[in-house]
Amino acid sequence: MSVTIASEAELLDQMTTPTPQVVEAVARFVGDVLLLGVGGKMGPSLAELLVRAGAKKVIGVSRFSDEEQRSYLQGVGVETVYCDLLAPKSLKRLPDAPHVFFLAGFKFGATGNEDTTWAMNALLPGRVVERYFNSQIVYVSSGNVYAYVDHRGPGAPEDGALHPKGEYAQSRLGGERIAQYVARVQGTPLLIARLFYATELRYGIIHDIAWKIWTEQPIDLTMGYFNQLWQGEANAYLCRFMPLCESPAGIINLTGREILAVHALAERLAKIMNKPPNFTGAEADDALLGDTTRLCTKFGAPKIEAEQMVEWVAQWVMADGRSLGKPTKYESRSGKF
Repeated sequence: MSVTIASEAELLDQMTTPTPQVVEAVARFVGDVLLLGVGGKMGPSLAELLVRAGAKKVIGVSRFSDEEQRSYLQGVGVETVYCDLLAPKSLKRLPDAPHVFFLAGFKFGATGNEDTTWAMNALLPGRVVERYFNSQIVYVSSGNVYAYVDHRGPGAPEDGALHPKGEYAQSRLGGERIAQYVARVQGTPLLIARLFYATELRYGIIHDIAWKIWTEQPIDLTMGYFNQLWQGEANAYLCRFMPLCESPAGIINLTGREILAVHALAERLAKIMNKPPNFTGAEADDALLGDTTRLCTKFGAPKIEAEQMVEWVAQWVMADGRSLGKPTKYESRSGKF
């Protein structure tokens, strides 16, 4: 595997080249694939991956505040549809599809925009399941719904204690519950994928830490442990999730199996970047962590481990590679984003 990824073109190619398992999974799809919220962090690469894996038609739905992104998606073979998903008439007019990825959500900027947060994360999921009652739906929710767990354990399992901190996490759990109810009443096959942190070179916890080292900013150790997943692999898992859709809805954690220590990871990045890290705070014993036993048992363990991501991200930041400008705010223990 390459030690460096030198350009965004190489990055996108790496994240959207389908594995044989993804091609096989997509070959079983019976019709069009619809991505609701394709304009977010994961949507564009997931849509492109589906096209490259051979999906019959991939339809990406978003408000498309970035026209360059829309043009890119159209250029790689994605049919794009403008829609404000919170407008009931607009949602109703969207095309039917037997396979739906529901990716839309509102996290960054949630503090101060609580009503929008609840509308997007709690109201909309039920409406989507109601609209696509005959479809298989993979609904990407958040690992933030869990209670913090001891970092020395395996992380929170799918049936673990729920204790969402802050209105973002609370609204996510609310959305799950409403979607579960509608799916059960209608008999709609639904899978809730609780995503923790997806990482790529322009975004993610490793990027945040590397950037702080490079710009000589303090690294907060209070949330001292995390797990995360390379975004290309997160998308590959999503492509293989359709057979898990069922009613009542199923749940699966979507993250990496390694529990990483912020301090140790920062030291490794600092060594590569030849800059001393500046730490503040002390690690709590618990953190937001997910158990990946179900994921790895059904689909195999992730192939790209943290050490490879650290190498890639360090080189990217040192080469002044572009950032998406969206800090993960992983440090927050209050649930405010």
